[in-house]
Amino acid sequence: MASTPSAGSSGSSPDAPVEIRLGAGLARIDPDRYSPGSFTLVVDGTPQSHVDLDDPTHLVFEYVRRIGHAIDLLPSGPITALHLGAGALTLPRYVEATRPGSRQQVIELEKDLVDLVRAELPLPRGASLRVRYGDAREVMEKLPAGLRGTVDLLVVDVFGGSRIPAHVTSLEFYEAAAAFLSPRGILVVNSADGAGLQFARGQASTLATVFASVVAVADPGTLKGRRFGNVVLVGSQQPLPVDEMPRVYSSDPLPAKVVAGRELRDFIAGAPVVTDATAVPSPEPSRSVFGGASSVVAGGVGPRADG
Repeated sequence: MASTPSAGSSGSSPDAPVEIRLGAGLARIDPDRYSPGSFTLVVDGTPQSHVDLDDPTHLVFEYVRRIGHAIDLLPSGPITALHLGAGALTLPRYVEATRPGSRQQVIELEKDLVDLVRAELPLPRGASLRVRYGDAREVMEKLPAGLRGTVDLLVVDVFGGSRIPAHVTSLEFYEAAAAFLSPRGILVVNSADGAGLQFARGQASTLATVFASVVAVADPGTLKGRRFGNVVLVGSQQPLPVDEMPRVYSSDPLPAKVVAGRELRDFIAGAPVVTDATAVPSPEPSRSVFGGASSVVAGGVGPRADG
């Protein structure tokens, strides 16, 4: 079924797949046959986001759960959040559900994607969410000066199809992002890599140059290079709770390992800092990795190489 979002579909959820054309790719919302009230956003064949309209705290994809745990580590209460990459707005929904009253902004390239999501998977009433459209880095760097130093959570989840664009992986990009963080703020990056982890190691090395405290979180098999997977990186100028984090992540139904301190330095293994001059996109995964909702997934924006 092909469809364009319309006023008539707003406020209800689809009972069959809904598709729209985005740039060079196709976005589709699929009902989850195993979980009524839940839906998966698939862009250009890549699972991007999963949403449970009845329970926005129900996070299905592995990497999204790991970002959710990082959000939970912030002090309780409303926060100011900036999301680079919209997907199906899964994480903004999670923040709104767990921290009502939060102020959130999203930067997204594809307006039609957000229109589709808002029409077919409406946000909770009263959610304070502003969406800005355009390239993630360009729009971020032009945000109002008053936002600098106020953001408690900055999520970088920018993908072009199943690859991370080079221009949102560099030292210059992360330095620009760090300027928006509040003193307690954290930057959370969804990275993806395969055997050898050269890309993820470079990202960890780059973040460690910008932030005083950095951790990497991933499935142990991914960290050992056994399979292509997501590596979630968290950076802050304040010490991260590295004593608490292993317990949180290891007790998850989809357990993950936390790499910090000396172990993180060993993980980086001398990988060079990525700059605008040396940045490359993340490696292309095999299509076989997209076998299910809990498998490796790309989050973010859709088929074009920016967020």
